[in-house]
Amino acid sequence: MTACLRLLLPLMLVLLVGVKAFAEEKSSTDRARDALAQQGEDESETAQLEEVFQAAEKRYSMLASGGKSLSYSFDYSYNSDSRIDLEVVNNVIRNLDVNPTATHSMTNSFSFAYGILNNVTLSTRVPISSRYDTTRELSVTDFGDISLGLRWQPFSYIPGRPTITVSSSLSTKTGVSPYEVNPNQRLSTGSGTYSVTTGINISKVLDPVVIFGSVSTGYSFEQNGLNQVRGGRVLTSVHNGQSFSLSGGFSYSLSYDTSLSISTNIGYSSETNLYFSDGTNAETQDSASASMNMSLGIRINPTTIINTSFGFGLTEDASDFNLGFSYPINIGAWTW
Repeated sequence: MTACLRLLLPLMLVLLVGVKAFAEEKSSTDRARDALAQQGEDESETAQLEEVFQAAEKRYSMLASGGKSLSYSFDYSYNSDSRIDLEVVNNVIRNLDVNPTATHSMTNSFSFAYGILNNVTLSTRVPISSRYDTTRELSVTDFGDISLGLRWQPFSYIPGRPTITVSSSLSTKTGVSPYEVNPNQRLSTGSGTYSVTTGINISKVLDPVVIFGSVSTGYSFEQNGLNQVRGGRVLTSVHNGQSFSLSGGFSYSLSYDTSLSISTNIGYSSETNLYFSDGTNAETQDSASASMNMSLGIRINPTTIINTSFGFGLTEDASDFNLGFSYPINIGAWTW
């Protein structure tokens, strides 16, 4: 009996050591599996946060090769000012009147984007604008300036690192030009000139916050062949010059399906040169504008994110306030 115990004790010790080693190995494997699962969950949640953010800030977003998206947006802006009416007879002011004026602008836009490559996205925007001037009781509804855009991501996306995109756009003059109508009888819906804009956009996810910023510059081409009467002279050519824009802000995740964004935009436009048929010219002053914007992005189902926005001007040259709404469109057999 004693001999049997002497034989069994070493065997039991070996079994106990083996069971302990197996348990430790299993515990280590479980911890590694849990860590990988947690990492995958974090990356998925980060991707969801960035997707909600990019739905609101299109210039920071990219589509995969062959990907398509179609969206509708509505924008409203309100501008108020004071108009001074003077009547001068023999260099003497006979009548002076200051009238408040306000302009309501509403734009319905359809935007389409297509992924040419995984890092190149082509887009176009078709706006239909409605404007109403309360003082002169003028209104207009017509196409705005149709634009074409290109977004390029020079570096592959790496989780945890900033995302950089380069954007460029061409704005046409399909809207009603302010230089080709009688401003006392009709309002405009476009800029009246062709222009190009190029910018760099950077964003980074710092869960639960996405910080972003962009800088851009625009150039308007000279418009010739005009024949508009202005103050007793005939306008024949206009050159709007160059503009610069700087914006930045952050998007805070209220949940992984909801984000609130706050941003500031600062713009500067150089002077505009007007040339008349009698050989004279006039030059307007340069201008600077700034505005504050807030937007809320909400995922209402796995494939649909709606956005609402509100903003107000910080300077005299900016809109008093603006409202916005955007919604993706899903069409039948197409996979948008």
